[in-house]
Amino acid sequence: MSHDGRHAITIIAMLGSVFSPYYAWAGRRDPLNHCTMNVALYGPGGRWAMTERGRRAVHRDPTHLVIGPSSMRWDGETLTVDIQERGAPLPRPIRGTVRLTPRAVTSQAFPLDPREHHRWWPIAPHAEIEVDMQEPGQSWHGAGYWDSNWGTESLEDGFHTWTWSRAPLPDGGAAILYDMNPRHGPGAPLALRFPPGGEAEPFEAPPKALLPRTRVFRIARETRCDAGHVASVARTVEDTPFYGRSILNTHLLGTPVRAMHESICLDCFKRTIVRLMLPFRMPRITWGGPGGSAGGGTGSTGGSPG
Repeated sequence: MSHDGRHAITIIAMLGSVFSPYYAWAGRRDPLNHCTMNVALYGPGGRWAMTERGRRAVHRDPTHLVIGPSSMRWDGETLTVDIQERGAPLPRPIRGTVRLTPRAVTSQAFPLDPREHHRWWPIAPHAEIEVDMQEPGQSWHGAGYWDSNWGTESLEDGFHTWTWSRAPLPDGGAAILYDMNPRHGPGAPLALRFPPGGEAEPFEAPPKALLPRTRVFRIARETRCDAGHVASVARTVEDTPFYGRSILNTHLLGTPVRAMHESICLDCFKRTIVRLMLPFRMPRITWGGPGGSAGGGTGSTGGSPG
């Protein structure tokens, strides 16, 4: 998110795209044949793209990932994302460069379900981001975040719902909350504080706080907030049939904070009507290599707004 709060960006590289209808119809075989670079720009000039590409357009090594014409590379200090995408359903171009520089890189991954079929690694809980977009034309700096999720089964087979949020703290650290509702066994909330330059420090999960449902698709939202304080939705930036992303005003660890929040309903995602809607937002290209242009086991790595 930009320092002035006007802009935000989310980028998720998906290898075996977890929300892909094509991957589901293929029986979740050959994950590298179902990859995408999801880019969402929020605020003035907002854009959204999630074009799926086949294995001929995917190349990777320990420090470099190419999906179609877009790429990520890590030089040991900065993650650079070169974006060359086209939006959907409106085919507007999305071109530019994003640089994310972590203040620290953590080493611990966390299981998200009792069977440990799903894991999450908060690679850089606090980072600086520099966004330079040619289309739409915008340049800004802000606070960022980088994580990775992977698993041995589909998300909808592992969970009913989950919520996640991240809030920068006044000391330069960050607080992250993860509430999962697994299909197999009880869920256990994660409440983690990341001091500047340090590893995760668990803290007692605050009480739950209900939030209003998203306006269009009525996705349920909740978070956790210090006792005696109120959490509220400052802005809803994404409202889909199974997913909502919002900016919250809330209170954690004794201080008022602004948090990026997501709520996902995998029971909604499993509905046939929702699956049939997805290709309109997630077109697939099966030809071309890294230079191709955009047109008509799972894993992911993402840089999310703070």
